[in-house]
Amino acid sequence: MAYRPTERTEAKRAQTRAQIVRAAGELVARGGYREAQVAEVARRAGVATGTVYRHFPSKADLFTEVFRVASQREVDAVAEAAGTAGQSAAAERIERAVSTFAARALQGRRLAWALLAEPVDPAVEAERLQFRRAYAAVFQQIIEDGIQHHQLPEQDAGFTATALVGAIGEALVGPLSPTHAPADADALIAHLTTFCLRATT
Repeated sequence: MAYRPTERTEAKRAQTRAQIVRAAGELVARGGYREAQVAEVARRAGVATGTVYRHFPSKADLFTEVFRVASQREVDAVAEAAGTAGQSAAAERIERAVSTFAARALQGRRLAWALLAEPVDPAVEAERLQFRRAYAAVFQQIIEDGIQHHQLPEQDAGFTATALVGAIGEALVGPLSPTHAPADADALIAHLTTFCLRATT
């Protein structure tokens, strides 16, 4: 008779998987992907090393999931900060989205470096590209709303949004680097928001 997982065993499996991802995410946030060795992830999650591999056949699989969870949290924060068209003008929404993106990155420099620029496995890099598109989609919606409500000039919203995300990421790479001295966060955020507002308005 074939074994069929019960609701309880499936819940336990999901809980263990979440513990592993959370433990790996904490290690990445502390020291990057190199810090998140499987044995250390297992110890931190309170499971056996073999248990990690039962949920994630390779480190690339584990890091891809860690990246996906952490990046989604950041995209959601930027989208929430941006708000909707009825809440405020497009320029204000752009400013809030950019400042939230940058402020969160500068507050969690090591994790942000891992998400934006740290050399990674091709599978994680593919996920990185997906989330760049997710960030761009947030900015594209703001720009399209701004054009529709005559708050922004006519422009290719998709192109502008993609360019903004690229510019923000590139401007943050240096300040986020583990070898770089901490930046003046307020000044950097002010420069970024000014640039992005000029680029769109």
